[in-house]
Amino acid sequence: KNDLVDKEFDYLIIGAGSAGCVLANRLSANEKKSIALFESGLTDNTWKVNMPSALLYTMHDPNMNWKYYSEPEPYLNNRRIFCPRGKMIGGCSSHNGMVFVRGHPEDFNRWASYGLKKWSYENVLPYFKKLETWSGGENLYRGGCGPLKVNRSKINEGFPLFQSVLNAAKEAGFELFEDSNGFKQEGFGTFDVTINRGQRYGVGKAYLNTIRNKSNLKIFTNSNVLKILFKNKIAIGIEVQVNNKKERFFARKEVLLSAGSINSPKLLQLSGIGDAKELKKMDIDIIHDLPGVGQNLQDHFEIYIQHKSKKKETLYNLSTNYITQGIEGLKWFLFKKGMLAHSHLELGGFVKTNSKYSHPNIQFHFFPSLVINHGLTNPSFDGFQFHASPNRPKSRGFVKLRSKNANDDPIIQFNYLKEEEDLEQMRESVKIANNIFSQPSLSSYLGEQIRPGNDCQSNEQLDEIIRNTGDTAYHPSCTNKMGIDKMSVVDEETKVHGIQNLRIIDSSIMPDIVSGNLNAATVMIAEKASDLILGREEAPLKAEIYK
Repeated sequence: KNDLVDKEFDYLIIGAGSAGCVLANRLSANEKKSIALFESGLTDNTWKVNMPSALLYTMHDPNMNWKYYSEPEPYLNNRRIFCPRGKMIGGCSSHNGMVFVRGHPEDFNRWASYGLKKWSYENVLPYFKKLETWSGGENLYRGGCGPLKVNRSKINEGFPLFQSVLNAAKEAGFELFEDSNGFKQEGFGTFDVTINRGQRYGVGKAYLNTIRNKSNLKIFTNSNVLKILFKNKIAIGIEVQVNNKKERFFARKEVLLSAGSINSPKLLQLSGIGDAKELKKMDIDIIHDLPGVGQNLQDHFEIYIQHKSKKKETLYNLSTNYITQGIEGLKWFLFKKGMLAHSHLELGGFVKTNSKYSHPNIQFHFFPSLVINHGLTNPSFDGFQFHASPNRPKSRGFVKLRSKNANDDPIIQFNYLKEEEDLEQMRESVKIANNIFSQPSLSSYLGEQIRPGNDCQSNEQLDEIIRNTGDTAYHPSCTNKMGIDKMSVVDEETKVHGIQNLRIIDSSIMPDIVSGNLNAATVMIAEKASDLILGREEAPLKAEIYK
């Protein structure tokens, strides 16, 4: 009996990624409530996480990453696409590129138009403000006292190549934005980043470090949740593999699933919630027939527009020269300064390719090197690139079980470029990148084009290059969508349809993808969901947006 008492908590949180860390923080504020937080991976307390330039280490380390792959993608000439997912405290915020983009205000008004009134821009803006302390100070749009340190990058002040790209964007006719997370997203500029004083400022550091010793919070690392337990369509607990031993934990109030856009639908299906026809094939006991689980998978798919550089101001030396690595390593380890204090993905823009789109439909990231095989292969010369991706792709994929064995990777199929409109937008993005690269401010840098290359003279050639070389921006989402239609999985309170005491709170519940990097919106979702759980809500905030 005593053993059982130790394993009973008010709230069980599955996954200590970005959303799980926020939930643990906000729910544990009431000392009378007990919370257990379960994480498959280990701590985020390592230099590999803290050093902004070391993100490749964490992305490719199987101890820190699930390292999933898609099935052969039918519209990419059957290439399998890498799908890294954080497997440590802080989740993907411990290995992402640290770019902080909320999405466009109209993304949230679009969500509201699906019958989700609580998720309109004026209803989410207070939570975007609540989560951050922004370097530019508090204003109508931005927060000044939240847990997450968000800083406008000044990389252009330290590296002339970045300033030259900004100048070239202006010469090409694009505005330079002051704050892409404020009144107007459109244009080019330096992004906000979750880098503070030369170190990654992930969600684990922001939300969990300050509370990890609280008496009402128990954190279990190296603990793989195998399934959610139910009694008469009520979630009552979970079964967990803790240090190679199966254990059960029980929830007095609710089970909160925050395992991310791949593992949340996987765990639901393993637990008997999903498309009954599919689950029967796997011989899984059906708790509730919910056909939308794992469907609606979306991601941002990029083409790299790559050039050789005539100047040695790229990251080539840092990735290949031991002397440079030694000098820069000393700068960072001693002073948290130098090249390693940056992600270098800190400048880009948002562009509307034609009047069909009411707000920017393409996002650009500039990077002062060539990305080859997700950074595993070093370039053999100085170069730089634009990453360009459609913000709101039309193609949809799915996440399904491979078997009823919880240790098997799920079947992930993105169906990138299934819809012609996605390909059309990518063609347009190449023209825009070429226009910026050809401006006078970059003439002293611009060497030969590597991709798509000067040989590429037709749409057919370009389409084939995109199919053969395009890659993920690492933004999988939307696999347990919030909504009121028959393919939705949760309601606007984040509660799973047809089930009591179970919520999903992570990027999987986005009805469709936001126009930008996902981490900011994921943290917002968790902040808002925390209030929904606690039965309170911030007052809507009316703020004008650029039209």
